[in-house]
Amino acid sequence: MKATFKKYLLDFKNPSGTSRGILRTKETWFLILEDEGKWGIGECGLFRGLSFDDVPEYEQKCNWVAENIELGEAKLVEQLRDFPSIQFGLEQAFLSMRSNNPFHLFDSTFLEHQQPISINGLVWMGDKEFMHQQIEDKLKDGFSCIKMKIGAIDFDTEIALLKSIRERYSKDEIELRVDANGAFSPKEALSKLEVLSKLNLHSIEQPIKQGQWEEMQRLCKSTPLPIALDEELIGVVDVTKKVDLLQTIQPQYIILKPSLVGGFAGSNEWIKIAEKNKIGWWVTSALESNIGLNAIAQWTATLGNQMPQGLGTGSLFTNNIDSPLEVNNGGLFYNSSKKWNKNLIDSLCI
Repeated sequence: MKATFKKYLLDFKNPSGTSRGILRTKETWFLILEDEGKWGIGECGLFRGLSFDDVPEYEQKCNWVAENIELGEAKLVEQLRDFPSIQFGLEQAFLSMRSNNPFHLFDSTFLEHQQPISINGLVWMGDKEFMHQQIEDKLKDGFSCIKMKIGAIDFDTEIALLKSIRERYSKDEIELRVDANGAFSPKEALSKLEVLSKLNLHSIEQPIKQGQWEEMQRLCKSTPLPIALDEELIGVVDVTKKVDLLQTIQPQYIILKPSLVGGFAGSNEWIKIAEKNKIGWWVTSALESNIGLNAIAQWTATLGNQMPQGLGTGSLFTNNIDSPLEVNNGGLFYNSSKKWNKNLIDSLCI
């Protein structure tokens, strides 16, 4: 068996703002496997500044995996606990190579009957006009759930934007989620959550920075607005610590990003613990290309979660890999009449 890693730089159509700054490019790595005339591809969705495995020796670890691919998937994954994005790329690549179609990883109605996955429309941070235009575009595109990034511009401006949406659309017409990316301080968080709760929001992601378990526990216990943990899950790889985290903090929801929490295996572990503790969950992509997004969507479709998922990131890049993935009327489809960009895939496999 031969394994090859290829680095690929995704370019944003528009610089995209988060509470961590402006994103213009997104680095990712593709793992290509070849064995006895078959091939498979997986995406190691490294997220600089956020991924647990954003370390100087990342490329070195990729090379180690390629040199030791004969160890097999199980042994390699076990030795990559500190590299969740490479774990995920390996899972995808082996599934891809074992399949009759390298892009069909899981059987589901998403593939076989083009059944859509309900998704949220993502609104990026920016000035008031830019954010309002994004919101209007998402509503025109048929989204009934909108996720809005907050925490990078003035809080009062963000509240005014949310109020303007609620003045036009009730909570029954539009579900609003907000993502603070840890932007609030523990001292101010509860008062800000009280203001936000008056706007009939669905939930808020990661109001304070991760790693403050006691503060987050207090927030989740007294919050007037459901809290979803996101970054809090990153870097927690031991199952005992996962149990401890969720039982200590007791959030209302958790959000699963396979590239950041150890792929399908790591995500399934979180789901099992969450459900045992009556904690809700949904799945979100982490700015992967369409290769990784395709894998996440197909897996998500097998889980039976009817909530809107965070899988609408495929259209953010100018140089994404053309694929059958298509967003229409607030849903993600696999349009089998469309084809993958064979020329670009072939260039990656050379």
